[in-house]
Order: sequence, then structure tokens, then C-alpha cells
Amino acid sequence: MQTYQDFLQNWPAQRKAEAVQKATEEQVFSVLEKHSLLPEDFLTLLSPAAAPHLELLASRAHELTLRFFGRAVHIFTPLYISDVCTNQCRYCGFNAKNKQPRHHLSVDEAAAEARAIADQGFQHVLLLTGDARHLSSPQYIADVARRIKPWFASVGIEVYSLTTDEYKLLVDAGVDSMTMFQETYNPDLYAWLHPAGPKRDYAFRLNAPQRAAEAGMRSMGVGALLGLESFEQDAFATGLHAWWLQRHYPGMDVSVSIPRICPHEGNFDVPHALDDRHLVQYVTALRCFLPRAGITCSSRESAFMRDHLLPLGVTRVSAGVSTAVGGRATEDLHNPGQFEITDGRSLKEMTSDLLGMGYQPVLKDWEHPATVC
Repeated sequence: MQTYQDFLQNWPAQRKAEAVQKATEEQVFSVLEKHSLLPEDFLTLLSPAAAPHLELLASRAHELTLRFFGRAVHIFTPLYISDVCTNQCRYCGFNAKNKQPRHHLSVDEAAAEARAIADQGFQHVLLLTGDARHLSSPQYIADVARRIKPWFASVGIEVYSLTTDEYKLLVDAGVDSMTMFQETYNPDLYAWLHPAGPKRDYAFRLNAPQRAAEAGMRSMGVGALLGLESFEQDAFATGLHAWWLQRHYPGMDVSVSIPRICPHEGNFDVPHALDDRHLVQYVTALRCFLPRAGITCSSRESAFMRDHLLPLGVTRVSAGVSTAVGGRATEDLHNPGQFEITDGRSLKEMTSDLLGMGYQPVLKDWEHPATVC
């Protein structure tokens, strides 16, 4: 069976770089007239030739967003249940070398946190852990998911890479969605960024979405951590990943996350900091290339930026966010969190703002089969 890793080898860095540099304004105009785009067209929209024409990209992206999503905006919130991690990712606040208190919730404690989230009105929750199998085992994650599933329409995960059988364990426990950040699609840079720990295995992480799809995961989100690699390289590889998944798993809902690297505990100099104009170019190019894919914008971005990205393609946002373990139902553990958030709006505030802008906040868009009569 072909994997995305196999397919990506058709697009070496040099090929992408040359295509981006050779793109012309005429090609940009031609691409924006097409009804269906190829990967080569996506590269054209990511190129410097497209940068002066953001208004044209924005107009097309807005049209496609309204056509396929209307004014619906899906809202979710993360639940960090453990920050114990054995990896040494240079850019992450959970780096095992960072000398900070670590916390791991029991199943009962995690359930109490989830109950508090559900009581606020959330219907979509995303479980997150560090990479420490001795504590946050697949069985532990499954136990948490099974316990909290009755309170939510959707339980998702953003955890370390698992095997197909382990993903099946979670699906059977009620997990229906998964987010996997490849961080960067450059294997050499990936190796440098992950000097130690199980996450160092580039291929195992890259092919994780496919294993989850084979296990029956209903919804899949992919993304790169923007700022680690040059904009065009990782933006293209991420969009191409979603495009490949849509074609191989047409029954699965596929989305793209667009996180820019944020300050965190520890020191890391961002090698390719992404400015606002390039982020807008990425979102609009994604929407033109993947008109039916969701685009997720997290609280890493400011309220101003998130609000202004909605007409351009963003369809999913988080609210009521904490990147630390505990604090909703249990005692505030005063841990620093994985990274700093910028948009601290609660669910009530987010819902009110969306309604004020003419959008329809969506808290529940499907029913898990186990709960359907």
C-alpha cells in the first residue's frame, strides 16, 4: 500500500523551490479561474508571484468558503490530561529537559475536568498528552475517552503516533477525530529538531494519519508548525498531505491546522518566522486548493487575526483554552503550559462575537453512532 511518504518523494525540495521561483503573475490569474486545482496550482498560489494579489486570492477563497461551509464555524476546546514527555523537541514547552513541574491526571481527574468543560456547553473536546507511554498509554487514553464520551458529541485526540491497532482501540472507546502535527515535512530538519525521544521517528509520525484512517477514524486534521521551515516548503507539503488523504479516504473528514510557533518554556529561535501576510496567503491558497477541507485556527492567533481569517477560509476555532494540565475542576496546578495562547475568549465570548459578525457557531454537528437510536 502506498503511503503519503512514498507520494511526497515525487516532490523533492528542489522541485518545489524551482516551481515557486518560476511562477508568474499570469499563472496566478489562470489558476484562480480554474474550478479544480492540481498540486502544481497550489504551489503557484504559495509563490512570491501570488503575494501581490492577496485581494484576488481572498475574494476567491471567500466565495468557496461560503459555497461549501456557509457561515458555520465549529467550536472545540482542548483538554490537556498529561504533560509528562520523554521527547526533547527543541521548540516545545513539554521538552523533557525543561525543568518544570509535570502533571498527569488520573482517569477520575480527567473526567472531572471534562465534566466541567461539558457544563460550559462544549460538545467537541480534544484530548492532549505528552509522549510518555509508561503513563499516557493508549489504554489510559482509551479509558479517559470512554469515560467522557457520554458528555460530548465528539472526542478527539492530539497525542503521540500510534499503531493501527492502538488507533482502533481508541476508535472503539469513542474517539472519532485525530489531529497530527508533522511539525515539519523536511526530514533533515525534523531530525535536528527532535534529537531524542520516540518522536524522532519521522516516518512513523508522517504515516500516522493513514494508520488512523485504516482504523476507522472519522475525522483527520494535519498540520505543520509554521516557522520551522520555509513557508512554501511546509505549507505545500501540508496541503498536499490533506489532498492525498481526501483522495485515499473519501469518506473521512479532512482538515488542515495552521499553527504559527509561539513562545514557550525554554529558549528557541524561530528560523522562519511567518508574518501575517504570508499566513493570509497560506489560508487563501489552502481554501482554493481544498475547497471542502476544514481549516482550523487555534488560540495561538489573536482574536483580531482569527476574526479576520474567518471570511478567508477558517471554519474551526478553539475557545476557553488552557494549554496547562488541570485547573478547570481540579486545583490550579500552576504549570506553564505547552505554549502561550493569544486569544483567551471563553465559549460565551466566542459565540457572542461570531453571532455579531454574522456567523453561526456550531457546537454539535454529528452524533456518534453509539448514541444514535
